Amino acid sequence: MTASGRVLIVDDEKVVRDSLAGWLREDGHVCETAPSGEQAVEAVKRTEFDLCVVDLKMPRGIDGIETLRRIRDIRPGCAVVIVTAYATVGTAVDAMKQGAEDYLVKPFEPQELSAIAERILAVRRARRPEGGGGASGEAEHFHGMVSRNPAMRQVFDLIRNVADLRSTVLIEGESGTGKELVARAIHEAGRRRTGPYIQLSCAALPETLLESELFGYERGAFTGAVARKRGTFELASGGTLLLDEIGDVGPKVQTDLLRVLQERRIVRLGGSEEIAVDVRFVAATNRTLQAAVREGRFREDLFYRLNVIHMAVPPLRERLDDLDLLVADLLERASGEAGRTVKGASSASIARLATHAWPGNVRELENAVERALVGCRGDVLEAEDFDFLFRAGAGGASWVAPSHLSLKEVEAQVLESVLRRSAWNITEAAAILGIDRSTLYDKIRRHGLERPEGGNDRET
Repeated sequence: MTASGRVLIVDDEKVVRDSLAGWLREDGHVCETAPSGEQAVEAVKRTEFDLCVVDLKMPRGIDGIETLRRIRDIRPGCAVVIVTAYATVGTAVDAMKQGAEDYLVKPFEPQELSAIAERILAVRRARRPEGGGGASGEAEHFHGMVSRNPAMRQVFDLIRNVADLRSTVLIEGESGTGKELVARAIHEAGRRRTGPYIQLSCAALPETLLESELFGYERGAFTGAVARKRGTFELASGGTLLLDEIGDVGPKVQTDLLRVLQERRIVRLGGSEEIAVDVRFVAATNRTLQAAVREGRFREDLFYRLNVIHMAVPPLRERLDDLDLLVADLLERASGEAGRTVKGASSASIARLATHAWPGNVRELENAVERALVGCRGDVLEAEDFDFLFRAGAGGASWVAPSHLSLKEVEAQVLESVLRRSAWNITEAAAILGIDRSTLYDKIRRHGLERPEGGNDRET
């Protein structure tokens, strides 16, 4: 069985990058490309690759050996293969000394790269613990997001797999979960990254104004239309258009949008000329569109046109294992903007944050970090800096963790408390915790929790 992995191709020649990436994708690998060593380093900072294939001689910027050094500094576990047109014993030895796994001499057959990649990735897979699907538990920075949570890492993987496609994406998730960041990552990770990225909130405008924003209009189309205006469909051509809060679109615009998705052509208001648009459509909603379809509020045919690729962004309460990462990331940004020097957050503060319900998700966490920063008197955020979250009416949990416990211990105690209260009724406990049953079973296994003797874990 071929060992698949995440591969970065680094070469200044586009035809080489694209052909090698295309070949490896046929082998089942997820591939990204970079035209220079500097851009490769930036890619490695935000994404964890299993293998980097790096050209030795690049005319601009740092060369392959320096790129290799920097990649190994950032990701010591990443395998690197050097590609060179000038093979000598010296270059090979130098590359191996710097940590290269192997090297290829141009010109070479793509099958040679496939064989090297399969060998390297098979060895890496064999070294992983059983059940480990990669860097399990490790933090991954990906286009402005950070996570070690399996559900969120699956979203990252799906973005990589579909970034170069033109297929429409539907992103569903509660308010504040970061759907806009996911949409922008889809744009930045794909070949449309050099084109425009436009975001339009469908709930912010009444239907008539939304229609003119989307389609544009000709001079004289209506009172006040004193000049031609291009709409967002045209402005986003060659790039990506995020239609945020798509569930709030009215019947007329739903019909018009369906036509655009089918024909990839528009007509400006007051005009007659059909205009071709080359747009990657991404739609986002904090509602369940299937429920809106059942209730007759959303066209079923439009739903299927939008839901070609579906991404579900998990709420913060289902990714509490990311709390420390998110707080550190948000604190770094907030500290810089506020001109404060706060080094981080204590383990006691993270443990306390894990007991909050987080109805506003990551957006609420961002506001909480900013507010805590204002009241912080030391150089580290402490548990008491978040007191405002737990006052009456703040939406916090009624159970407050002892401040000396780790985040893992806090989660175990919360789970144990809820399971005991529900008499190990899994459905009831999952509903109280705001997670699905499979997630709850996974957490029970992870923490080694066992039902009391004589008890019985029940689905309902």
